Amino acid sequence: MQTITTQSTTNSPICNQEPFLVIDNVSKVYPTPKGEYVVLEEVNLKVQEGEFVCVIGHSGCGKSTLLNMVAGFSQPTDGSVTLHGKRITKPGPDRMMVFQGYALLPWLSAYENVYLGVDSVYPKKSEAEKKQIVQEHLAMVGLTEAADKTPGQLSGGMRQRVAIARALAIRPEVLILDEPFGALDAITKEELQVELLKIWNDHRCTVLMITHDIDEALFLADRLVMMTNGPAAKIGEILEIPFPRPRDRERIMEDPEFYKMRNYILDYLYNRFAHDDDG
Repeated sequence: MQTITTQSTTNSPICNQEPFLVIDNVSKVYPTPKGEYVVLEEVNLKVQEGEFVCVIGHSGCGKSTLLNMVAGFSQPTDGSVTLHGKRITKPGPDRMMVFQGYALLPWLSAYENVYLGVDSVYPKKSEAEKKQIVQEHLAMVGLTEAADKTPGQLSGGMRQRVAIARALAIRPEVLILDEPFGALDAITKEELQVELLKIWNDHRCTVLMITHDIDEALFLADRLVMMTNGPAAKIGEILEIPFPRPRDRERIMEDPEFYKMRNYILDYLYNRFAHDDDG
């Protein structure tokens, strides 16, 4: 399909700029009783500051493993992950992760969950400053009225808003999203996608996001990283998403290029890299 703009993992104009986040020849291997299990093999990716990058691929292709290494929760077996040229060896407030399962403390209110993150990263700020940061970020995600409610009193979409507010409240340089909207209904998912884009447009932190939703990736991302199947998964192709920003969902879905790209990605996932049901 010649209309699709694909990008090599080494020779693109974006990758030739000064890199911000670099995943350099990364492999991840786990020992098992039957021998080594290679999850990722020779993964290379350069991400520029302020980019919105989505990662897509079948279950088991190492997407979460890759982002966990960016977050600092695990280390590569070979290769390196660097931010500003410094190797990532542990979690830090410059990288915040939002999970599909929200990861909120159920006995704390929405306000208290966000405050906990702010207080841990900015212990020297005054109480008034911390309170202002929390209130600003709850307002940013439309939860001022629900600040005193616990997670059990909130809908799934509201809980995810709290998790996003908590992550953004400490002003991370990299926001890592592991299928954050995967458990939500279609309407709530679309609402939060628009909200996420607005927040990103306002603050322009770098975003790495795992998704299984092709439409979501085409609406949100600057580039789409498509993984091959595991084991020994690697980056198969990277697509440049051509739609101008700010983005309007209806306008994008009226663009013939949207459906060309959608079909190209579907062909990649379900024909070229379809799961082998026989194992």
